[in-house]
Amino acid sequence: MSIFGSMKTAVSGMNAQANRLSTVADNIANANTTGYKAVSSAFSSLVLPSTSGNYNSGGVQTSVRQSVSEQGDISYTTSSYNLAISGDGFFIVQSPDGVPVLTRAGDFSKDDQGNLVNAAGFKLMGYSYDAGAPAVVVNGFSGLVPINVNQSGLTAIASTTGTFTGNLNSNANVATGNLPASNTAPITTDTKQMSMVGYDKLGNTIQYDFYFTKTAGATAASAGPPPVAATSGTWQVAVFRHADAATGGTSSFPYTPAATALVGTTGLTFDTNGKMASTGAMTITDPVTGGAIAMDLSGFTQLASEFAGSGTPNGQAASPVDSVSIDKDGTVYAKYKDGTSKPLYRVPLATVASPDNMTLMSGNVYSANGQSGVTVTGFPQTNGFGSIQAGALESSNVDLAGELTEMIESQRSYTANSKVFQTGADIMDVLVNLKR
Repeated sequence: MSIFGSMKTAVSGMNAQANRLSTVADNIANANTTGYKAVSSAFSSLVLPSTSGNYNSGGVQTSVRQSVSEQGDISYTTSSYNLAISGDGFFIVQSPDGVPVLTRAGDFSKDDQGNLVNAAGFKLMGYSYDAGAPAVVVNGFSGLVPINVNQSGLTAIASTTGTFTGNLNSNANVATGNLPASNTAPITTDTKQMSMVGYDKLGNTIQYDFYFTKTAGATAASAGPPPVAATSGTWQVAVFRHADAATGGTSSFPYTPAATALVGTTGLTFDTNGKMASTGAMTITDPVTGGAIAMDLSGFTQLASEFAGSGTPNGQAASPVDSVSIDKDGTVYAKYKDGTSKPLYRVPLATVASPDNMTLMSGNVYSANGQSGVTVTGFPQTNGFGSIQAGALESSNVDLAGELTEMIESQRSYTANSKVFQTGADIMDVLVNLKR
């Protein structure tokens, strides 16, 4: 047995405990760091070849392990820009030098340019809605831009599409007078009016009057038992600008000017089950605003129930931004004073096959490497990704009580290894003194 070997083994043990103490120090120092993931030291033995009757002491080596995949507690804050991830995934952020990296630290706030930046100075990245609903790039960071929440001034969006759904009473009478599309007063009393509001390019609200009139089909008003059920039906839909309606008398007809009063018309046909048999498509062409709204009426039914309808056109009236909010699916909305909202960005999440093996970098961020696997990107609440909680932060997953216990154990082990080294040194003194 080599005395020097035992002393080197003791030094190996002290170095291992020093590494362990270093990880404990890091964990305790970052116990209050948002999204911090605890690190730990794992020991493995180092064995040297020995011969019979002669043992060579080896040593111990350490490796650092990360608990990146362990969820920290979520605490709520008063800032709507603070974000926490509940479940799997990482925010994609951009470092000051433009490199995209991953993090769980969602303590974002607005910088002087309106970008969302966390405490370490990394910008939150997302997909913009400027070109419509974004699609995720699953194997890279292409198309990502910094999320900017500065929304000043007024915004107006013209209506271009819309849907109108509801029910047309199958027991309605077939019209016997002038149909609304003729714009001739008096029109038949067997008609139903509903209205919908759209928007022009300047954000003005425009009310459109929809007239639904049954032009063919059986009715339940037939005399004598049993009543005759409706078998099918055809309806005329006529649309006028409400601003062009007659202001006197008891009817809105005739709308003026007569040449441009009718802004849209179509026919709806229903089968014997009351389901739409025609396309239900119609275009409102407004000669005043110069706009066109492609309407979808395919959601209407013809059943023995009261008339009902609801319209949902796109577009937006001129209104200032009141606030910016972020939904669980990562959509960033601008909310306007008039109560409407518009999507601005969508925040994606990213992950790797082995998060615990990612490379840890300054600023509590990570980058993928060969051991962790390649980065996979997706939207929150899809394909196994977690959800985003606004107004919340993920706390560090450090257990202070456990770290203090580790520190005491490390101190005891370091002291014991130092005693081995000291004993070896004493034996060396005995050998040296034999010469004297």
